[in-house]
Amino acid sequence: MDDKNSEAKRLKEQLFYEPAHADDFLIDADKTRADEFCEGYKAFLDTGKTERECVSEIVRMAEKNGFKRFAKNTLYAPGDRIYYPIRGKAVILTVFGERSLSDGVRIAAAHIDSPRLDLKPNPVYENTDIAYFKTHYYGGIRKYQWPTIPLALHGVILRADGSKLSVSIGEDEGDPKLVMSDLLPHLGAEQSKRALSDGIRGEELNVIIGSRKFPNCDSEAVKLAILKLLYDKYDITERDFQSAELEVVPAYKACDIGLDRSLVGAYGQDDRVCAYTAVMAALDTEAPEYTCLSVLADKEEIGSEGSTGLQSMFLAQFLGDLCAAEDADVNDVMRASECLSADVNAAFDPTFPDVFEKNNSSYLNRGVVITKYTGSRGKSGTNDAPAEYMGRIRAILDSENILWQTGELGKVDAGGGGTVAKFIARLGVTTVDLGVPVLSMHAPFEVTAKYDVFMAYKAFCAFFKAE
Repeated sequence: MDDKNSEAKRLKEQLFYEPAHADDFLIDADKTRADEFCEGYKAFLDTGKTERECVSEIVRMAEKNGFKRFAKNTLYAPGDRIYYPIRGKAVILTVFGERSLSDGVRIAAAHIDSPRLDLKPNPVYENTDIAYFKTHYYGGIRKYQWPTIPLALHGVILRADGSKLSVSIGEDEGDPKLVMSDLLPHLGAEQSKRALSDGIRGEELNVIIGSRKFPNCDSEAVKLAILKLLYDKYDITERDFQSAELEVVPAYKACDIGLDRSLVGAYGQDDRVCAYTAVMAALDTEAPEYTCLSVLADKEEIGSEGSTGLQSMFLAQFLGDLCAAEDADVNDVMRASECLSADVNAAFDPTFPDVFEKNNSSYLNRGVVITKYTGSRGKSGTNDAPAEYMGRIRAILDSENILWQTGELGKVDAGGGGTVAKFIARLGVTTVDLGVPVLSMHAPFEVTAKYDVFMAYKAFCAFFKAE
């Protein structure tokens, strides 16, 4: 019996697929490195709560590590390091390799925008002696999650004279916070009859900004007091909101979660967890064989639209500029290139198991997740990576002893989602999604595992140095 059991155990280990838990896979030194790595990650999350702030921080990090701003018509040499900002809302980091561009490049493409509330062009109003901002939500949010949490205001305002004002209110110690109200349970009986998706409606996402009146004013006295405050402090008027990008985001700081401090809790981890790890991989890559790009894009949460999203031409144009200097054909370069679409997947949640298919879900602490296809239901709107490329990425990760798993975004008919993968693939670049499992994705406060974050960094480093 013992021999038979041993044979069965051996065959299971040989033939079954069962992703290991990181605690059973990593050596103690890597566990310590994961914790240390995530201290920098948490600081990045606190610094970059909008795409503009992320670009500013990434540029700062890049310049500190020897990157220079891209100059068109320049022939770069192996080992050169450049950054290329796109309208202050996207950025590409590039480390030039030994091979010609014609042999292809290696791309890690993440996005730095996250679900949030944007101010409407005419946001300030007063109702019953309370002043508010009107908002328009951005990306896929569950609206009921946003009231009654501390909020901050970030963004830029272009004044009438053309000067630009950067805004960040609610983050520093002593700053006032903003908030949206909700009904008390004693009076919420009718509201509770609404469907969960309709529990809070878009036009009810109104942010409280003040309640004290301007003296001797016969109407809209609170609104006037707030606008006077803003004029005195920032030299802006109500019309200046029409030339502004102002985002309401959670005022939470990134922090450790769990008594064992094994998790990171923060706003915006979709997809800044992959952005940070891809950036760090670029910063730590020296003298690669192939030229390596970390692409940090905007607008993914609304379909990668606009001039800073990956449905635009900015990546193809940048590659074209590089090719022109080297006299390479950009189409040949894109056909020979490979990409990791660096985006997250939904971690299996034992509290809500019904929407997951357990054999094909990703799990916390089991490493990075490779997502062969995204989309919804019948694979609508997906890239669907070829088996050959899945095999290549699998081999790269295994060769570097990187913990990885595969996963889908829930059951087939439960919903679905997309990434930037299909837009990179449209350029002829072979692409697959690889990222970090996330609990409570798109919530104002998301959760990741430190081991998985560190494995993502190692995966991008391995991809950049692979032959």
